[in-house]
Amino acid sequence: MAKNWGRCSPASHSHALARPVSNARAAADSRLDLSREGRKQGHLNLYISLGDRENLPTPTLQLLAAPTSTVLAPLVPISFFVVFITDVFRRLLANFKEAARGGWSPLRLCLPGVPVRSGDATFPKAMDNVTVRQGESATLRCSVDNRVTRVAWLNRSSILYAGNDKWCLDPRVVLLANTKTQYSIQIHDVDVYDEGPYTCSVQTDNHPKTSRVHLIVQVSPKITEISSDISINEGGNVSLTCIATGRPDPTITWRHISPKAVGFISEDEYLEITGITREQSGEYECSASNDVAAPVVQRVKVTVNYPPYISDAKSTGVPVGQKGILLCEASAVPSADFQWYKDDKRLAEGQKGLKVENKAFFSRLTFFNVSEQDYGNYTCVASNQLGNTNASMILYEETTTALTPWKGPGAVHDGNNGAWRRGGCAWLLALPLAQLARLF
Repeated sequence: MAKNWGRCSPASHSHALARPVSNARAAADSRLDLSREGRKQGHLNLYISLGDRENLPTPTLQLLAAPTSTVLAPLVPISFFVVFITDVFRRLLANFKEAARGGWSPLRLCLPGVPVRSGDATFPKAMDNVTVRQGESATLRCSVDNRVTRVAWLNRSSILYAGNDKWCLDPRVVLLANTKTQYSIQIHDVDVYDEGPYTCSVQTDNHPKTSRVHLIVQVSPKITEISSDISINEGGNVSLTCIATGRPDPTITWRHISPKAVGFISEDEYLEITGITREQSGEYECSASNDVAAPVVQRVKVTVNYPPYISDAKSTGVPVGQKGILLCEASAVPSADFQWYKDDKRLAEGQKGLKVENKAFFSRLTFFNVSEQDYGNYTCVASNQLGNTNASMILYEETTTALTPWKGPGAVHDGNNGAWRRGGCAWLLALPLAQLARLF
């Protein structure tokens, strides 16, 4: 270390650009031009980095007037890296500016004596990190005692409060307490740009001290991008995307919520489905969670297209003169179009005695008064743009079932094949007790 650090020679009349001093040895000869800073604001902030603060003595600062090198005012540092120049000194600077005619003297930093380690390294007490949610208020507390003569809160290199004086323009930052034991500020409506290191700087009778706290801002999850609803043919490949933001980074979960779901779950922003089947159609839910707030969810509808297949087509027996119905049920996406044929002849809507009723998943052919000519073979054809299918059914004559003389208790005649079979007990119980007695 240089032995002449304790002396402050008169300032040179030349001007240097304002800059932080990052090396303690260079600090003894560095100059900081405050001319431009003085015109902008009511307070002047000078930030000087001295490297390893624990191994440096408390610096002495003097404001020297050019060209006479007159000491205008002493400046007392509140920490090793922040110097406060208050309104009083600014007025002195303003008065001197008029007399100096175009020049400001540099601010000289003098380091007295040989560097020694500072005293109480445990004061002020270390502070735990503060974690708050976006939009809440953050309270930063600094413990002090009667040894403290000056206090300040800083955010990186910006002074927020010095004692009771507010130095920042942000209305969200307020002084919460300035007592003999605590120096605290509060930041309302915290946002992500408030996150980072905050420093409590105190000046004791001997040495300045600092304590740092890191403000952590948590942000609720938010889905910023998600795939649109998709329609795809069966057998194709599907790729779904769900992008979310938050602090900490949210966890993304995909879930198939269709009633016919196959239990598909994925924990990734991207959901890939290869060779999709009709059973995998339905809604897929993206959930983003990070334990800051309730998970946010959004859904994507996946429509799987496939050709029709007929699930139900039964022959029907109807007596002459009665109402008859042939039903054809088919599943398809998009919904199937239905057509009816009898002996290769298409049946048209409005044909006498007939009614064709087509719905999304079935078609009904109604005969209002069945005649002998209506009996025969009928074909239902279901089709969409992906294909077609058909099924045949028969409308046949059903004869009326007639009961014949009894051949034993509970015997019932089957009118379809003329056979006798044992009847159900329920029919017997419906007879009066007197008739039951005569049967046995």
